[in-house]
Amino acid sequence: MSIQAIDGVLQQLQLTSLQASGKSNESANQMDFGATMKAALDKISSTQTAARAQAQDFEMGKPGIQLNDVMVDLQKSSISMQMGIQVRNKLVNAYTEMMSMQI
Repeated sequence: MSIQAIDGVLQQLQLTSLQASGKSNESANQMDFGATMKAALDKISSTQTAARAQAQDFEMGKPGIQLNDVMVDLQKSSISMQMGIQVRNKLVNAYTEMMSMQI
């Protein structure tokens, strides 16, 4: 996942935090958190699918596909998956912490 996508997720989390605290931020885009997360997950999935397809094409001997390109795409796919897992873990931790708060 690219830096811009990570920034987008962080910006969405900040916007959600502002909305939860009752403050308004007029300069921030009003986007649905669920839609943003779905788009990020779809991007991770498409990156993995493209990397697998390119690796399979390389294995089959398709011309024009270089090993270094395959390796870079597989690493991008792996890093984007790890980032998605870390975002999930942070969200679960935040949810757990909020649920354990006493009113």
